[in-house]
Amino acid sequence: MHLLHLDSSIQGDTSVSRTMSAAIVDALRRSSGELELSYRDLGAQPLPHLTLPGFATPEAAATLDAFLAADVVVIGAAMYNFGIPTQLKGWFDHILVSGKTFRYAEDGVEGLAGGKRVFVALARGGQYSDGPAAAMEHAETHLRAMLGFIGITQPEFVIAEGVAFGPDQREAAITSALSRIAALQGGLAPA
Repeated sequence: MHLLHLDSSIQGDTSVSRTMSAAIVDALRRSSGELELSYRDLGAQPLPHLTLPGFATPEAAATLDAFLAADVVVIGAAMYNFGIPTQLKGWFDHILVSGKTFRYAEDGVEGLAGGKRVFVALARGGQYSDGPAAAMEHAETHLRAMLGFIGITQPEFVIAEGVAFGPDQREAAITSALSRIAALQGGLAPA
């Protein structure tokens, strides 16, 4: 089984989404037999923004190939300014490729990457799952839309929110997220 692990937070070792994505990867390692792991830190090594000539670069092809080769994808994502980091959006720009991960058919768009299992570790500074700020949440919704577009219709999200409300709330959010990851452990084998 090949696992692709992506982190996109710019916060390095203090990142909540990195802590969560690492916990998911560790749980997958424990619950599955052989695991081939590829890792990319999009915060430290961002892909170039998409340009027309950028479709033909060796880096763009390698990025797409790494995604296509993965059976399982673990994405660490922070929510910045109501959306995903530009580094993560840049990665999606390199893998949402007509004829490779989706195609246009007579009945509309058909996703071609649906055989993958995807886990998203999403950290949000505020409270966006309900209440007045819920309408401003565009990270989870954007990720679900892009993944669904390429045929991944049931990504599994683990969310820590309110991490910017102070150290006690941050710790509670991390503890809650890690306990949800631990509870998933029995069901972490690839689909």
